[in-house]
Amino acid sequence: MELNRPSWRKSSRSNGGGDGNCVELAYIGPDAAVRDSKNTVGPRIALPGNGFRALVRHVRG
Repeated sequence: MELNRPSWRKSSRSNGGGDGNCVELAYIGPDAAVRDSKNTVGPRIALPGNGFRALVRHVRG
């Protein structure tokens, strides 16, 4: 793995039904990034660690 490249992993909650509704997550230091697994070169959302944790709490709630 290159040091400048994030290590992406598919969400365990992604839809396995074949319709492609999957997201991938990468930790970049204390921050996190999310992308669409169907479009790996497309847009990404990068959040500071506390912002990502707040997003996860909101989605779970």
